[in-house]
Amino acid sequence: MQTLSEENYLKIIYNLYKEGLAKITPTAIAEALSNNPASVVDMIKKLVDKELLQYEKSKGVKLTDKGTLIAISIVRKHRLWEAFLLEKLGYGWDEVHDIAEQLEHVHHPELADRLDKYLGFPQYDPHGDPIPRRTARQL
Repeated sequence: MQTLSEENYLKIIYNLYKEGLAKITPTAIAEALSNNPASVVDMIKKLVDKELLQYEKSKGVKLTDKGTLIAISIVRKHRLWEAFLLEKLGYGWDEVHDIAEQLEHVHHPELADRLDKYLGFPQYDPHGDPIPRRTARQL
């Protein structure tokens, strides 16, 4: 199991890739996280050791298949929580992101699937971003 910090790194790298960044560098990750580049390099090393990332200075950071699955799962949970908070609990559009940031780290094998079903399998979160399906395997 990954730490909250490791999960946040995987999610940020996934999001940077989805934004079309050609080369994901430690500096790009540090800027996205408002973090120190030296700390980012340390975390990259940990994630490489856990076989969640590949890193070559000339090519940048790339999620492994295992890292991709974890990142997609985190993004999926985040977006489902945003939909739930807005639609079912009446939180404001501007409030759901920060709460979902906390809830996305809940680890229970069926929770996201049950939440998805309860919401009627939404395709998009309140911000218009697509919600990955449980079966998503690739970037």
